[in-house]
Amino acid sequence: MNRVILTSSSGVGLIHADRADMVVPLIFRFVSGPLPSVEHLNRYLGGRSLRIFEEVIWSDCVRRLPFVRREDRDGALLWFCETYGVDLIELWFDPEPNSQLQLIWILDYLRSQPFVAPRLSLRCVDFDLRGVDPAELRHRDVREFDIAESDFEIASMAWEAYRAATPELCSGLLNRPLGKLSSLKTAMEDLLAELPSPATGLGATETRLLELIASGHDRTDELFRPGVLGTRVFDPWELGALLEGLAFAPTPAVAGLDGQLATLDPDNARSRNAAFRRSRLSLTEFGRAVIAGREDFRRHNPIKRWWGGTLLTNERLWRWDRESRSLVAP
Repeated sequence: MNRVILTSSSGVGLIHADRADMVVPLIFRFVSGPLPSVEHLNRYLGGRSLRIFEEVIWSDCVRRLPFVRREDRDGALLWFCETYGVDLIELWFDPEPNSQLQLIWILDYLRSQPFVAPRLSLRCVDFDLRGVDPAELRHRDVREFDIAESDFEIASMAWEAYRAATPELCSGLLNRPLGKLSSLKTAMEDLLAELPSPATGLGATETRLLELIASGHDRTDELFRPGVLGTRVFDPWELGALLEGLAFAPTPAVAGLDGQLATLDPDNARSRNAAFRRSRLSLTEFGRAVIAGREDFRRHNPIKRWWGGTLLTNERLWRWDRESRSLVAP
């Protein structure tokens, strides 16, 4: 085995693009909910022998290969690469924010592994990997860079910033040169825009949801379609949670979302999808006042939501002013 690709879930098409002997899609979502612990992330990469609980590991999402022994798939990722003689590990992470967070996480992890550095290569993926035809990926010319110690340092600094208990360090990244990790700057600005606005109390995606509903997009299948919102932080499952927060708050901004969603088990995907499809959405009077800037959603409704390592609450509500590109402290 000569070449392995590490990528995000956006890059699953690389599995069929014949650019490597093995493609490893990393599955974590870092843009919503509490971040996984360092121990959990290390167990994911460390193989089944290190697992305390029954958890998914890196190889569970890898296509079975005829020359790989079944028991070796349970080993640590880097042990596997060394055992099977991997000469090159390519990093394919597109500009989408969650993919960029995965890139800095994996670089931070690999920094302390002496086996890896000489074999590591960064592909400058300046396009969206999701949805690209594998035949196109097979022949597409993508610039390639070696990873220097300075790149590891930037990744570790950025990952530490995102895991911090306040978003201040992440805000500071916007004014720093990030070298080969230049896509991270735009991704971080997209993430910061999801903090509540000083004017409306809503993040960028929540605001776009209200604006589209106001313009007549009353069906969730329209709102959740890729590219419709013009924001790229959240996937459809996460968009559903944001919409529920707008509709089921004590002072709702959205009417018409099926009430069963408030009581359905989060893992009951079939029933939840049906309830979303049944919904016919509109803005409440309060919702119209919010997008007009006359009301602040967070002055009327509670918040308890994670942004990286920052827990946002009404008492500790960091906001982001998009016009001045600056944080507003609680």
